Amino acid sequence: MKIHPTADVSEAAKIGAGTSIWNNCQVRENAVIGTNCILSKNVYVDTGVHIGKNVKIQNNVSVYHGVTISDGVFVGPHVCFTNDRIPRAINSNNALKTEDDWQISKTLVKHGASIGANSTILPGITIGEFALIGAGSVVTKDVPSHALVMGNPARLAGYVCDCGNKLQSKGDVYSCPKCNKEIKLS
Repeated sequence: MKIHPTADVSEAAKIGAGTSIWNNCQVRENAVIGTNCILSKNVYVDTGVHIGKNVKIQNNVSVYHGVTISDGVFVGPHVCFTNDRIPRAINSNNALKTEDDWQISKTLVKHGASIGANSTILPGITIGEFALIGAGSVVTKDVPSHALVMGNPARLAGYVCDCGNKLQSKGDVYSCPKCNKEIKLS
């Protein structure tokens, strides 16, 4: 495990062997980060976040409470996982909101998915295995496994292989022109 001297890692966080946490990262209490992960510069991991093994999180990513990132996920620079669908600083009586006022929703990013740079993921979303989120997308609803989505709001633009290449349809089976893998999508 490598933790840069400028990183702020809570003693109550669990960090797996072989994980690197770089400059100015903050990892909050009760966060769990698996083995062989890379948290690049300025990554924020909120309390209670779970990150699997072999995950790569690029610079300036914010991962807020309620998010689970499964094994082998790639998160591009400047991605933000939000945690409240009704964000407000104050209540109707002008009192500052507290943690009790938040409606935290769970977000799940499944095995092998890839989140493009500068994307925003709304809370309560599940991103399927090996899905690919195009750079700059705003994900407002669940993304199926192997789906390629892009835009604001993100819309289905095709399907991708585990290797990341766009799949070609052959009836109810899709095939990859690069690695020849065939995938049946439901």
